[in-house]
Amino acid sequence: MRNITRHTGRLIILKRLKNSTLGNPKFLAAVLDVNRNGVTFETSTNSSHGYSLPNYDNKNVTVEIGTHYNKATLHTIKEMEG
Repeated sequence: MRNITRHTGRLIILKRLKNSTLGNPKFLAAVLDVNRNGVTFETSTNSSHGYSLPNYDNKNVTVEIGTHYNKATLHTIKEMEG
């Protein structure tokens, strides 16, 4: 993974992506700041983030997003305190 950037805001799951029958779930999501500007990203293929991401939906988070095969891909996610 390359070009990792950190973003803070409210996580919104946009949709569940089609995936193989043997793989983990994949999501298209966005992190929106207070001005409703944001960045979109996907969870990587066969990553455990696909299972944990719905737990963070509509919560304030800090995410690190990198480029993987020319797609913005989730690297880490952490819920913000408070």
